[in-house]
Amino acid sequence: MSKYKVAPLSGSFLLASMLGFAISAVWVYPASKNFGIAFMIVFGAMFISSIISMTKGPETEELIMDAKQRPRR
Repeated sequence: MSKYKVAPLSGSFLLASMLGFAISAVWVYPASKNFGIAFMIVFGAMFISSIISMTKGPETEELIMDAKQRPRR
């Protein structure tokens, strides 16, 4: 049995982390090095957590989350 339990994260969380890192590197870092590095660290941690969630997370819980988000026709 695993020592830790991984929460399922959505695909939009991964997208937000990549977009946030790119914006921080392109626009924030040249204007303010301290804020740019801080934002890149935060968005980098978000990216790492989403990758861990994709590889170690339970598949069934994510399927349940997707079913709740999509309305049935």
